[in-house]
Amino acid sequence: MIHAILHQLHDPLYAAIPVFFVFIALEAVAYRFERDEPPVGRGYSAADSRTSMAMGFGALIAGLAFRAASFVAYTAIYVYIAPWHAPAGRWPTWVVLFFLVDFLWYCYHRIAHRVRLVWAAHQAHHSSEYFNFSTATRQKWNQWFETLIWLPLPLLGMPPALVYAAFSLNLIYQFFTHTERIGKLPRPVEFIFNTPSHHRVHHGSDPVYLDRNYGGILIVWDRLFGSFQPELHRPTYGLTKPVGTYNIIRLQFHEYAAILRDLRQAHSWAVRLGYIFGPPGWQPATAGAGDRVTPADDEPLAAA
Repeated sequence: MIHAILHQLHDPLYAAIPVFFVFIALEAVAYRFERDEPPVGRGYSAADSRTSMAMGFGALIAGLAFRAASFVAYTAIYVYIAPWHAPAGRWPTWVVLFFLVDFLWYCYHRIAHRVRLVWAAHQAHHSSEYFNFSTATRQKWNQWFETLIWLPLPLLGMPPALVYAAFSLNLIYQFFTHTERIGKLPRPVEFIFNTPSHHRVHHGSDPVYLDRNYGGILIVWDRLFGSFQPELHRPTYGLTKPVGTYNIIRLQFHEYAAILRDLRQAHSWAVRLGYIFGPPGWQPATAGAGDRVTPADDEPLAAA
């Protein structure tokens, strides 16, 4: 386990942290020197950015534990169960791993917005009403489901060290999609890759933007699976029901508390399962008296 923790300290994501801070500082300075006052919610708020970076620091600490434990599990699967081992030093392995990691990220990300139990962790990332490089550091502490999504990779014979290296490179790319300083890029780039324009849509709480643009590096998954939405206007960022606090504990865990409150007032197992595994905002059509479940409005609690 100690070896696994030390291995994570050499992860590309941790090595990129100083670069993240440089770009946060550069973006903040760029806003500072603008002649015109930016509209509400654009630019930087000191309190919001401090909150985001504090949440990011907590996520790094939690990530050491989650990644170390999963690295041990992935290694056991790779060594004892995988029917073959992909050569770590060959470029085809990296190419295949790039597409597999990006596709699995799309799957995870879509689940995280459509299954409330998983959303309860992921919503922390969407709680800021600003959209800048510091928002990218506003990360979840509970990373249990994220560690499960990579299980197919060691089963397919992908070396565990490469799995997390590829995932970290994916996350490093995603950091640079969290900005309003970059408009739309050339059409071929916008067609293939996740860009700041596409990711602004993803963080929007406007009805037209909900549940859209889950891609990590590639936006083609959204185009293939019907979740793509181009940017039509500047989004309204944040949760559709704002938490209204800079308390990082509440921002991380308030949705778990809401799930428990809903479970306590439910009167049937069907409703309890709906509150846990239904989409954010799911409600039984008829409450009380057995909680008869019929199709209901499932508008999410936050920007999807």
